[in-house]
Amino acid sequence: MVVCLTGDNVNTRLGHIAIRARDIEATAAFYRDVLGMQEAFRMQNPAGDKLGSVHIFVAPSQYIEIFPNGTEPPAVNDTTIGLHHICIEVDDIAAVIEEVRGRGAPIDTELKKGYSRCIQFWTHDPDGNRIEFMELPPDSLQVAANKRLAPCSC
Repeated sequence: MVVCLTGDNVNTRLGHIAIRARDIEATAAFYRDVLGMQEAFRMQNPAGDKLGSVHIFVAPSQYIEIFPNGTEPPAVNDTTIGLHHICIEVDDIAAVIEEVRGRGAPIDTELKKGYSRCIQFWTHDPDGNRIEFMELPPDSLQVAANKRLAPCSC
């Protein structure tokens, strides 16, 4: 089943990715200070007495939502079911890897061509959540799919 509505209800973007952190302040600082993203806002828990989540701005209406109180490390491998990684699309991957490296982020892979012909590198946040940065050259499979599928033609 494909969800593609007409009129004002057309699917337009991914709203957010939510992750749970062991130390919400350290994780927010990583996305903000090391990856250079902006903190958009914070929300309190329903009782209003504790931090409930931190939202990191990725692009208009797109966020990484960080929740506190994680206790179990992520099991990220090639067989784990569930969230595998977060991917951030950028326009100049060479400049981004140098900036991220200069801010002290771990670089898990250097620049390389992905299976989809994108150009990518990988890092991870303080809890081990994998983060891919990706640039889309004109010959990438994503660019071809974007041309074919957007806007949605239901």
